[in-house]
Amino acid sequence: MKNLIILTGMSGAGKSVALEALEDMDIFCIDNLPPILIPKIADLMETTDGRMDNVGLGIDLRGKELFDTLVSELEKIIANDKIELKIIFLDTTDEKLVARYKETRRSHPLDHGMNVLQAIKKERALLDELKYRADILIDTTELKPKELRSKMFEEITGDGESGFHVNVLSFGFKHGVPIDSDLLFDVRFLPNPHYISDLQPFTGLDQPVYDYVMSSKETNIFYTKLLDMMRYLLPQYLKEGKSQLVIGIGCTGGQHRSVALAERLSRDLTDYFDFKIKAKHRDAFIEGAKHEES
Repeated sequence: MKNLIILTGMSGAGKSVALEALEDMDIFCIDNLPPILIPKIADLMETTDGRMDNVGLGIDLRGKELFDTLVSELEKIIANDKIELKIIFLDTTDEKLVARYKETRRSHPLDHGMNVLQAIKKERALLDELKYRADILIDTTELKPKELRSKMFEEITGDGESGFHVNVLSFGFKHGVPIDSDLLFDVRFLPNPHYISDLQPFTGLDQPVYDYVMSSKETNIFYTKLLDMMRYLLPQYLKEGKSQLVIGIGCTGGQHRSVALAERLSRDLTDYFDFKIKAKHRDAFIEGAKHEES
């Protein structure tokens, strides 16, 4: 039996995170597929072995016409005894959706001359029948991305994510490169707090040093790319059966820049994944650095 998952719901409810979770379960995923193409996907599933046995489709409804088409196409899949259909609907309260759109400054897909709340209510009305037909309904109002990912794993596999363990290790190149690092990043190109007399005695664990490191344009460009890369790579290592990963981040002495970045990366990855993720600082205090009392 082939398995087809339709992932849909309110715009802003977490479809991108949920679709990434399906991909991490080795499900072949297609995002933003026009409903009219669903029969083509079903045909491919019936005639193709292996890769198309488990397929996930992310569907966005941007108008009444798409909604009508989707419902009629799903009826055809339901009647197909060779494909098992499962509809997952992501929902969130109107208040939470409004807050998310304000945070991201994105416009709602149905925002054509109306405010965000009006667009949300219109979309909710369009999706009412599809929500009723859903096999799995997930309320993401209070879920962090990692909690949504874990919920998706539970619903599809019957289990949460594995005990994959990640250490984000800061270090100083002058004290030697850690030999157990799987990934290594050199941040010595970033502005160095060592040359600021008021910051020199402290570490990236202290707020003034952390703020200084994060305030530069170079840091923000680098960090955005680094975080995006880690969000892609970690599930790949997990799929290959790796149980532990060490991400090394090095600066000159391992006291300022690498510490601040390791702290931020471990925190953001913890918010995104359900892995065990911890920041460790090998050389932060090796030269007698201070730490501010909280």
